[in-house]
Amino acid sequence: MLEISAWKVAQVVLMSRELDRAEGELRAFIDRLNEDEQASLVAVMWIGRDSFMADDLAEAIMTAKTENTVPTADYLLGSPHLSDHLENGMEALGISLSEEEDDLVRKG
Repeated sequence: MLEISAWKVAQVVLMSRELDRAEGELRAFIDRLNEDEQASLVAVMWIGRDSFMADDLAEAIMTAKTENTVPTADYLLGSPHLSDHLENGMEALGISLSEEEDDLVRKG
């Protein structure tokens, strides 16, 4: 079971698209997530880049928790195409971020 809300994933997606302007804010946002949310975020990214299948979500989350050797923000921001991988991962899990992204953009 995913341990992070679609809204929070959408927030990371939007900020990662504007990394040159929002890197500090994105790092702070990821750092404020609890361990379960951070592990889920990493797992979604892995699913989105085909390192794990959607059916292996629980294994991906456990692997993210046990192999966490660097700060999660550093790891995620070092991953090319982060926003694409997160969107693809959520889609593979059957969760669309369109509504959350639209709401976040409208609220500015």
